[in-house]
This record gives sequence, C-alpha cells and structure tokens, in this order.
Amino acid sequence: MDKKLIGIDLGGTTIKFAILTEKGEIQQKWSFETNILDDGSHIVPDIVQSINHHLSLYGMEPEQFIGIGMGSPGTVDLNEGTVTGAYNLNWKTLQEVKKVVEKETKIAFAIDNDANVAALGERWKGAGENDKEVAFITLGTGVGGGLVSNGNLLHGLGAAGEIGHMVVQPKGYLCTCGNHGCLETYASATGVVRVARDLAEEFAGDSKLKRMLDDGQEITSKIVFDLAKEDDLLGKMVVDRVCYYLGLACGNIGNLLNPSYIVIGGGVSAAGEFLLSRVEKYFLEFAFPTVRKSTQLKLAQLGNEAGVIGAASLALRFK
Repeated sequence: MDKKLIGIDLGGTTIKFAILTEKGEIQQKWSFETNILDDGSHIVPDIVQSINHHLSLYGMEPEQFIGIGMGSPGTVDLNEGTVTGAYNLNWKTLQEVKKVVEKETKIAFAIDNDANVAALGERWKGAGENDKEVAFITLGTGVGGGLVSNGNLLHGLGAAGEIGHMVVQPKGYLCTCGNHGCLETYASATGVVRVARDLAEEFAGDSKLKRMLDDGQEITSKIVFDLAKEDDLLGKMVVDRVCYYLGLACGNIGNLLNPSYIVIGGGVSAAGEFLLSRVEKYFLEFAFPTVRKSTQLKLAQLGNEAGVIGAASLALRFK
C-alpha cells in the first residue's frame, strides 16, 4: 500500500493541513484558526490534536505515513526541529516542535521556514515544473523567498533566501529589519501603498488614485494595480516604480544563481501578467546576457496550497 505525507502550513491566522500521496496529490485538507493566546502555547498541542483526530476520522494509522512536514514563520533549526522568533505566533521562547509532534503522533517530522516551504511547493508541483534550479519570491504583507539549487533548498548559515531584504535603493525607505531600501519596503502590499503616497505628493496631473489619497481614503495594493490597469496616470507610475525594483531584484537573483525559473507569488502577484510583463522588462535590462536567454520569469500556480504541498515534500526525506 502506498504511504502518505502530511503537510502543515502554520500561519499567524490559520493553520492549514493536507494529506497527500507520495507524488504530491492532495487527498484531504482541513484548517483551523491559530490560537496565539498564552504566548502561543496552544499551537503545537492543537496541531497534534488535530492530526490525531483526523487520522482517527479517516481510519488511518501512523504506519501509513512516510512523515509530516511543516512550514513555520520564524527562525527554524532544521536539525533540532525548533523554532525561535516567530513573533506573529506570539512565540517568544524556543519551541520544541519536532520533539512534541513526533512523540504525540508517532510519525517522523521535518520543519523549515514558511517561505522556503512555499518555494518547495511551487518548485515540485507548480510553476517550477520540478526543475532543480528555481527561485521563488512571494509578495505579501512582506516579501519572502526561497532558493532551490541542485534540487535542494539553500539555507546558508540560516538566512539564505531573504530576498525581501535585498537592498534595491541605497538610503531608501527604512525597513523593519533596520536597513534602508530593502525590496520589501517597495514591493510588498504595504510597500506599494507607501510608494503611491510618496509619488502622489509630487504628482500634479489628473488621477483617481491621487484624489483618493488626497481625500484620505483607504487604499490597497490591489486598488493601485486595478487603477493602473484602467490607465490611471499615477497608478501607472506607482506600478512602474514597484516593477523597476522587482525587476532589479530578479536581475540580481538571475545573475547570482541563473535558475531555470524565477517564480513570483503571493497576494500582489494576483495582478498577473500586468505585473509580470513589467517586471520582465526591467529584468531583461539588468540581467547578464546569458541569464536573459536562460532564466524565465513565471507567475506562481499553486496559490494557498503551495505551503502544504511544499511542507509535505520535506517529509520525503524519511522514505
């Protein structure tokens, strides 16, 4: 009988689960809200309880699984299976995730950073087409990423793949990391709004986006992109500025790693080809000639499922 995988995508608001085949096909999935009360002390027990409950529900035994893989925010110790510094989970101290999950479920457990895991998902079953050389950028509240080379995630000494903290504008916007001009400050959902506010101050022409900002209306990155698609002059300027920085970052990633694909995902990427074609224009400007011909920019394909699929793939090491 073919053994299964369990993938877990641990987020600050929701924990998503899936049972998958060895080939990465999702067979069952469920989720529940993350309880971050009491310093996040309920999270791991809730995960264990949910797994055991669902295995019982489906009439399954631990022996039927190759392993459990999980993506988590924060700094992950891959060998120890611990997490520190996951502040959106209220985890202020070291969390012994692997030890607890393995003891309570009797299934082998592997864990990695959530952005890395999403990269693995897109690489395995999404836009990365199971290629050995794939870079992944996720544009959400922040900008995350993961780098796969020779089929393996790059970890460096623990902080490889921090694409959001590539400096794209020296002396630029102050980032939460303490540096100035990080990609995250321009290309995240909040970064797009920040760029819009800044450009609106100097803008004198006719623009719905300018009027909305001047009126103090709430705007989002989606509103900016939607207006740009409708030919709003300020909207187009904002999108162009954001895509310039993204293209610069992609050019640098391409020149450094020369992957087959640079995959762009996350909420902001919902702008689709409108975003991709503009990023590509600047990527071609900054990429080394050989890289221009060999590295392709693509939109992510898995959406919210990238996390659970990539997490499950971590467990393949237990085969």
